[in-house]
Amino acid sequence: MKKKNDWIKKGILIIVLLVCIAAYLWVPGIHKTMNQIFKMFASGDFTVVRDFVASYGGYAALMSFLLMIFQSIAAPLPAFLITFANASLFGWWKGAILSWSSAMAGAAVCFYIAKILGRDVAEKLTSKTGLEQIDTFFERYGKNTILICRLLPFVSFDIVSYAAGLTSMSFVSFFVATGIGQLPATIVYSYVGGMLTGGAKLLVTALLILFALSALIFMLRKIYMDRQSGK
Repeated sequence: MKKKNDWIKKGILIIVLLVCIAAYLWVPGIHKTMNQIFKMFASGDFTVVRDFVASYGGYAALMSFLLMIFQSIAAPLPAFLITFANASLFGWWKGAILSWSSAMAGAAVCFYIAKILGRDVAEKLTSKTGLEQIDTFFERYGKNTILICRLLPFVSFDIVSYAAGLTSMSFVSFFVATGIGQLPATIVYSYVGGMLTGGAKLLVTALLILFALSALIFMLRKIYMDRQSGK
């Protein structure tokens, strides 16, 4: 019975993915919008993302939510651009709630795509090398990988979500670790994004370095503790 349910889930998910691909290839409006979104992320300018989201008026929050889920699936597009845009449009605390909840939804989608469709599909949506690097993290740090990688701004957390789906980790454990791990960064990025100007970019850089150093200290401490326990 379980195998039958797994095949049903896999079939439904494959159909959804194929429909999305077909829509992109053969529906001009969707094709144009998707290309615009890819160019928007490639620009690295959060104001471009903000203007795009704002253009949807009363549906701006919904568009931002969907955009965050999309960037999660199409890893490794930069999520912080959406977080900055949300803070600029909706204020830092409302933007933080929107960014945090939509990122949680995106992480859940990535987790289940990998869990249901397996490694081959996850590699096509991310990269084989990226997944292998996260596999090493999971082997060494286990569930702490979620918290560590969220603090590292140069590690794609979306790839971590896919990698987590390939492990034996339960969804509840993954979801809780995801929520806790991404909350500090989301709050800080949203607060900074709400006042982001040319000068404030230096502050953003400093914060990213701070998060990276925090994670590095945590990892070095873990390595030291592992070696001590090994002795």
